[in-house]
Amino acid sequence: MKRGKFYFITGGARSGKSSFAEKIAESSGKKVTYIATAEALDDEMAARISEHRKRRPASWTTIEEPYLVTSVLEEVGQQDGVVLIDCLTLLISNLLFSPSAKGGQRSEQEVLSEMTDLARSARESFADVVIVSNEVGLGVVPEYPQARLYRDLAGWANQIMAKEADHAYFLISGMALDIKALHINPENL
Repeated sequence: MKRGKFYFITGGARSGKSSFAEKIAESSGKKVTYIATAEALDDEMAARISEHRKRRPASWTTIEEPYLVTSVLEEVGQQDGVVLIDCLTLLISNLLFSPSAKGGQRSEQEVLSEMTDLARSARESFADVVIVSNEVGLGVVPEYPQARLYRDLAGWANQIMAKEADHAYFLISGMALDIKALHINPENL
């Protein structure tokens, strides 16, 4: 069996990333497994999760997994289908501030190693894989060191994913830009 396609979707808040990713999954005509990384830690997040659940077709399988996403992908990605992971930046936050982390926070290297493993698993999956992430580094530099570390990790993780992906899209105002097609390799300048 040949490997599936790897799609990476990024953009700002409310840019249409999740809807775009869901359309890719739905248009495939394949069985869809949705890996949700969010945890309902407050009322606002619970409401967001509820809205995402309402949008998903009943035929989709949903796995709510805030930490072990690579392991779940390796298991469900062994068969033809689509695995949609929403969202990478929540996964980074979950991993970075995991209750099991030494000192209350995982190291930069631990989180980036997990991101590299996830990208490799997505690239090698027999299923098509769609990963959604936020582009958090386009605004003001965060005031606090932990927030700056999170922003940096999200940026580095997005670079890892985009490099490994077959297709990478940036969503802005509900419009998708094909960033692989627009990419200019500096070695060719």
